[in-house]
Amino acid sequence: MRNTYKKLGIFLGVLLLISATSCKKLLEQVPKNSTYQQVFWKNANDARYAISGNYALVRAAMTNYNDRYYMYGEAVAKNYFTIQYNGDGLEGIQNGDYTFQYNLENLGNYTYYYKAIAMSNIVIKNVSKMTDEQLQTEDNPTAFRNNILGQALFLRAFSYFMMVRVWGDVPIVTEAYDDPLTAPQLPRSPKADVMKLIEDDCHKAAGLLTWSYASAGDAKVTANAGAVYALLAHLYLWRATMLDVSTDNPNITDVNSADTTINTLMARGGYSLSDTSKYKSVFVGRSSEGIFEINMSENTLEGSNAGIGIRFLNQSYINQGSTNPRDFVVPNYLSEHYGSGSTDIRYTNNFELVSTTQPMCTKYSNVIYRNLAQKLDPYLSNNMIIFRLSDFILLKAEIALYKGDKFSAITIINNWRTRFDKNPNLIDDSYSLSDVMYEYGIERGKEFYLEGTIFYDLLRTREYQNHVDWLTSPRFKAEGYYWPVDPALFKQNPLLKQTKYWLGKV
Repeated sequence: MRNTYKKLGIFLGVLLLISATSCKKLLEQVPKNSTYQQVFWKNANDARYAISGNYALVRAAMTNYNDRYYMYGEAVAKNYFTIQYNGDGLEGIQNGDYTFQYNLENLGNYTYYYKAIAMSNIVIKNVSKMTDEQLQTEDNPTAFRNNILGQALFLRAFSYFMMVRVWGDVPIVTEAYDDPLTAPQLPRSPKADVMKLIEDDCHKAAGLLTWSYASAGDAKVTANAGAVYALLAHLYLWRATMLDVSTDNPNITDVNSADTTINTLMARGGYSLSDTSKYKSVFVGRSSEGIFEINMSENTLEGSNAGIGIRFLNQSYINQGSTNPRDFVVPNYLSEHYGSGSTDIRYTNNFELVSTTQPMCTKYSNVIYRNLAQKLDPYLSNNMIIFRLSDFILLKAEIALYKGDKFSAITIINNWRTRFDKNPNLIDDSYSLSDVMYEYGIERGKEFYLEGTIFYDLLRTREYQNHVDWLTSPRFKAEGYYWPVDPALFKQNPLLKQTKYWLGKV
């Protein structure tokens, strides 16, 4: 036991080194002569510790700086929720201005993602070399090795996918350098190359992972083949529509690849929709429709006391909470997506104070008090939902529209509305293809509110024109939806270039 704690302590120290180092190098690693290299990679537990650290770094990349995952994927689509001023200028991004100092230094900085990628590269390099003898505690050393490698490949692909949607071109790092002083400075690679790396990593990971989990505790919050196929499907649709934005016509090859990937995911994944009577349980986490989630459960003391969900809740949900939470729902979002007096389950479960100027989102409201006796120290125990079955059922409608199959898209949308509403607003064949696409965007806006995906949906489908007033068509064509890169990253790497749209603006 003492040896186990010693090794875990060393590994946690490595995480601190990776997290605390400066931005002098794009890839921050541990020197080759460190204790880390001497004592790690000797047995299966070492590999487990390393991949756990990889997940921790991915979570940090997505949650730091005001839950950046939701800032990129939702807050910028300002007609969905409002961020009230709190001294950091974060509300500026809702008007398409990413140049506020706080936003540039934090949301414009991708270092946290590269720390996660660095750990993936370290795991891939070292676990690949572990022998069956070193893994002799496992019933099947080959299967164990493959599982760890598959997860590391998925996490690397996932990190790059997060970045390619935010910055477009980003540096590609796939090597683990024993000495950070010898790590090369790298320029930004074209987004087409980044997407190809994501695709390749997913294909490799899919060949290494199974559709099941090694243990029940790993379910949903670690990657399996289902998580890989989910990421791959989203990659194909993003590439189909966003690689070349000079045209609104999607690349049908990628659309077809997304279609077959989703078909495989739905046929082999074993996922099922949760009963609508248990709607809120989906967002607590590990539901039957969950595919991949970031663990934020208080069962393991990993809840959030400052995340996106808690910033909407007032004192009726949090003891001694705010009477005026920083974030609130835009009233026009509710009227546009639901109308008045809606009977949609998502409306009645997710929103309160709907008749006021500052409606409240209660989608994430599973509050746990660490000081239960006095109801103090509140934490949200809601996992961050990344991929779930509902997403891919609706994506089938998007794919149908890209193929000109209006009837199939209408059927999917109507079935979805009927599932949640006893008085659904159904559409019919009199709607044009563009009308159906608008209704599809409305449906995704209802289904995935505050799940960090709406802005990307609007970009893919070109529905941003109906919802995001700051993103004009000329700015879209100039790829002005991408973020600038924090200028601090250029100081030690002259090969980096600023995002094209932001040249001369930051």
